[in-house]
Amino acid sequence: MHGEIPLSRGGLRLAAAGALLALAGCSAFLTQSPDGGLRPVNAVAEGDDRHLILFGYDVVSYFVDGGPKAGSPAIKSDYQGVTFRFASAEHKALFDRAPEKYIPQFGGYCTNGIVYAIPLGGNVDTFWIHDGKLYMFGGHGSYDAFMLDPVHNLALAEKYWNEEVNGSNALVQLAKRFVFRVPHYKTGRELREQVAKAKN
Repeated sequence: MHGEIPLSRGGLRLAAAGALLALAGCSAFLTQSPDGGLRPVNAVAEGDDRHLILFGYDVVSYFVDGGPKAGSPAIKSDYQGVTFRFASAEHKALFDRAPEKYIPQFGGYCTNGIVYAIPLGGNVDTFWIHDGKLYMFGGHGSYDAFMLDPVHNLALAEKYWNEEVNGSNALVQLAKRFVFRVPHYKTGRELREQVAKAKN
């Protein structure tokens, strides 16, 4: 291995962040918000839909049916450059009348990730409806960690979304906070230990 320069811990993080950026590809983009600003959105490309949110799951179904239902490519609406698919024409009509009521908070990214200013993808099966708003999580571990202190964590998520993540390029933001952690950052292991302790 002679001739190679060893990476420092920060260098390793930066290299890993670069790899994440390369792998993330088109999983994030900026869209115009109602106030004229830009906000990042967790979206994928599928078929003719270039910016499909929640992997095509119906955002209205979380409110009407109590959980996610797959949307149909034939029943969809485009709103602020994002494609939303629906399980029924009735759900599409509800969305079209009041889209902001149904759109996931924090661009559909994992809410617990936003607590740490890290925009990572949300899992369609792990969600929370609070005060009439839909919050996505990256999995049950993220949800459980967030629920250790939902009031404080939601305040942190709002702070970092408004001050740092919203209006930024999500991939650049991810790389930045992968290297330069927020002061209250906890590793996945630390969070799992806290969750386990809280359940005992």
